Amino acid sequence: MEPHVLEHLGADDWARGRAIRLRALASDPDAFGSTLAREQAFGEAEWRARLGSPEARTYVVRGAEGDGGLVVGARYGEDAGLFSMWVAPEARGQGIGALLVQRVVGWARRTGYPRLLLDVADANEPAIRLYRSQGFVPTGVTGICGDRPEIPEHQLALELAPRP
Repeated sequence: MEPHVLEHLGADDWARGRAIRLRALASDPDAFGSTLAREQAFGEAEWRARLGSPEARTYVVRGAEGDGGLVVGARYGEDAGLFSMWVAPEARGQGIGALLVQRVVGWARRTGYPRLLLDVADANEPAIRLYRSQGFVPTGVTGICGDRPEIPEHQLALELAPRP
């Protein structure tokens, strides 16, 4: 089995970033605050801006079968946020989710953020198990996924550095 390779995508990788993001939205629409229809309408400039932002990092896992996972680390208020986490159905159960989470944790620590936050749908038990296994704990903050009240979600946090 070929090892999985983590790659950072930049603005010039916009077509690849678009392809995996749209695949994620099509595969698991209830896991994201955005929709496939909304992001299919984005043009090259929007994708380049997303992937070229100095305040964010987009990582993709590439394996023998191609791109098998995606995650974004970006500013989330005073903290860092973990966004757009997705592992392709055929790649699940291989440790790719943990690999992606650990990459964003490392980026957030190196960048000096005190905490890493994420929002996860209450019904997404596999994702919740993954995040809890990586040390994330509930903050007590709740909400809805995007503009869909039928998908309640809650916030999890990982402390990265002591607060002053």
